[in-house]
Amino acid sequence: MISDVRRFNRTVTERVGVLDGRFLGRGRPYAESRLLWEIGPAGCEVRRLRARLGLDSGYVSRLLRSLEAAGLATVEIGAGDRRTRVARLTVAGRRERAVLDRRSDELAQALLEPLPEPQRERLVRAMLEVERLLRVAGVEIRSVDPEHPDAQWCLAEYVADLNRRSADGRVFDPADGATAHPHEVRPPTGEFFVCYLRGEAIGCGAVKHHADSPAEIKRMWLAPEARGLGLGRRLLARLEACARDGGALVAHIETSAVSGEALALYRSASWVEVPRFNGEPFADHWFEKQLAR
Repeated sequence: MISDVRRFNRTVTERVGVLDGRFLGRGRPYAESRLLWEIGPAGCEVRRLRARLGLDSGYVSRLLRSLEAAGLATVEIGAGDRRTRVARLTVAGRRERAVLDRRSDELAQALLEPLPEPQRERLVRAMLEVERLLRVAGVEIRSVDPEHPDAQWCLAEYVADLNRRSADGRVFDPADGATAHPHEVRPPTGEFFVCYLRGEAIGCGAVKHHADSPAEIKRMWLAPEARGLGLGRRLLARLEACARDGGALVAHIETSAVSGEALALYRSASWVEVPRFNGEPFADHWFEKQLAR
């Protein structure tokens, strides 16, 4: 499998021109062109560019200096936070980005053109599947403080998502019922996790440890665009492992009837529906799982 992956990588990098120091005939290497594209018409924070592309600070700085020297970009102090730096395209940079856009379309056309229609369709379907699987492989699940801005954003989206789906007038309030306050999901009493894709938060989940009772899995949520990729099962496994590492033999989780995908996930992951075990007013289903050592 490793040999197949390496051969695939060599073929792709050769065919899309990554090895050419003058990518798409524009006189600059691929990395600079990609950074120019990622800055975009609206500009982008430098730290976000680093996270999105997975590049270290020094390398991004060198790429930005090269774009600045070419008159294609500027780097400014952030208006809202003077600790941040924002990269923006100049007028010439926006023109250059438009040329890259057009030439990238031409390159894609050149890849498809030699193939008959059935093979074009097979190639594009295969590309979509590869992209989907690489996105899954690129997701990182990190333990973060529950009051970190990314954790707070995920929690706000989690609450909004439940309330958007609610059809019976119930309003989910995380301060009521089975809570997961910051002090409850911060070591040693618990742990909070955020899922990241290209530096962006796309999901979360938490565990509450209890010395003499089952651990609780709380606030499990994925952004809509991250669903259907198998990430829910991967996140759930990480939360179960955290509960097990905390000494629990059994874990509990509850969910609302509006979360159909969560219900399907828990049932398929060997969670067993049990009678109500807490006073969570927004829950309709309660589950339990024996955690194998």
